[in-house]
Amino acid sequence: MSGSIYGRYFQISTWGESHGKGIGVVVDGCPAGLPLSEEDIQCYLDRRKPGQSRFTTARREGDAAEILSGVFEGRTTGTPISVLVRNTDQRSHDYSNIMDCYRPGHADYTFDAKYGFRDYRGGGRSSGRETIGRVAAGAIAAKILRELGIKVQAYTKAIGPFSVEEQDYDFSQTGKNPLCMPHAGLAEEAEKYLEECIRSQDSAGGIIECRITGLPAGIGDPVFEKLDASLAKAVLSIGAVKGFEIGDGFVAARAKGSTNNDVFRSRNGQIYKASNHAGGVLGGISDGSPVVFRAAVKPTSSISREQLTTDREGRETTLTVKGRHDPVIVPRAVVVVEAMAALTVVDALFAGMTARMDSVAAFCQDLRQTSPGSALRK
Repeated sequence: MSGSIYGRYFQISTWGESHGKGIGVVVDGCPAGLPLSEEDIQCYLDRRKPGQSRFTTARREGDAAEILSGVFEGRTTGTPISVLVRNTDQRSHDYSNIMDCYRPGHADYTFDAKYGFRDYRGGGRSSGRETIGRVAAGAIAAKILRELGIKVQAYTKAIGPFSVEEQDYDFSQTGKNPLCMPHAGLAEEAEKYLEECIRSQDSAGGIIECRITGLPAGIGDPVFEKLDASLAKAVLSIGAVKGFEIGDGFVAARAKGSTNNDVFRSRNGQIYKASNHAGGVLGGISDGSPVVFRAAVKPTSSISREQLTTDREGRETTLTVKGRHDPVIVPRAVVVVEAMAALTVVDALFAGMTARMDSVAAFCQDLRQTSPGSALRK
């Protein structure tokens, strides 16, 4: 199977299945000297692990991170970093009734069509549990960005019909409710909505918004490796995401150029934009404003009400999905979106280091001054 590797300069490879022995990731391209511990990764994994509220699956996994390579005496060595998370609470028998049936909304049919074989226990590689490797790698990328003064923050903008308007954001609330919404009142309304979904054996979707602040102008490329295009690919690679927009997004289609263009201004010789309709990216390259994008997350496909489907032979039947499933994916997917954004930005930053000759010259000069034995050569 191809397609499990992401990135060019900061490259990750995820591996493992939902009901296998474990899930993990190999990170290649992390610079040496970054302070890194299992706790740095664990705090990100804890944000996505199951069983944290009544709105997440009851699967009880500790999701404990084990760093197997690439770190020595608390710092990265510049060699590949391998992270393992062991699966401890699989209930494969919950999926025996779908061995030969296709669950509506899942990848069962398409996986079978491509490979002629599938791991029906929780979806195998198509399971949301695959995102553990992404989040572990994203934690490393986010730490690199923090060292550079760049912050990536994602949060729940909407659950079902309940959406928080930008002027009403209160980011102090995102850690105080199980939905990660920046608004206490709307979070309560959304919780009631989800409780009704649970009672009716149904599920809900929502919107995740992400802000990248502190990113300098000049990151990204103007053709196929545009920063916004790379972010779109990264976010749309998350299983439940069905839509992506940056800046004003689809609203821009109804605007006029006179209102959609971001006017440039200058203050004390510093150029800035008076607005940010573009979402921090112009021509595929960061413009120094906050990068703001949104991801549309579909309702959880696994619902416990009876649904019509077919088996592998094309015989129509009904199916009730058993097992432990989230009534809404959005809150646990917030950190996944954050991780994929961090991975994309780090990769773009590393690619941009060779864009200018003066940057390459400065790098060589720095090597001459810091390499072992440099004092002896002077």
